[in-house]
Amino acid sequence: MTEPASLAERASELAGSAGTLSHNLELLARQLASAPPATSAGSPFVYELTVFVLAVFVGYHVVWRVTPALHSPLMSVTNAISSVIIVGALIAAGPLGVSFAKIMGFVAVSLAAVNIFGGFIVTQRMLLMFQKKR
Repeated sequence: MTEPASLAERASELAGSAGTLSHNLELLARQLASAPPATSAGSPFVYELTVFVLAVFVGYHVVWRVTPALHSPLMSVTNAISSVIIVGALIAAGPLGVSFAKIMGFVAVSLAAVNIFGGFIVTQRMLLMFQKKR
């Protein structure tokens, strides 16, 4: 069993170490607060362009590997995706004033509308191909 005097002495040493550690942490926090913010190596445009190029590449390979029997369901899915895109594009094109986001929103609305209506036309033609002739 340890004596109360040695236990108190050990507690005093630990309290001193904790005080020193607290002081060092406070100094480190001050240094971090006064340090200039770190900058990233690349710009957000580079990241966005990379995502766009990868999406085009993956999309191209996915669509061209679809069997002919699955083209009608694929068109239905792209119509559904375009309907979601057109809602977001309308939100982007909605604010007052002219800005880059508003112009891109208008372009997105136009392209999504062409995709939706073209998809319905293609789907209707494909379904007519499978109807029995009278």
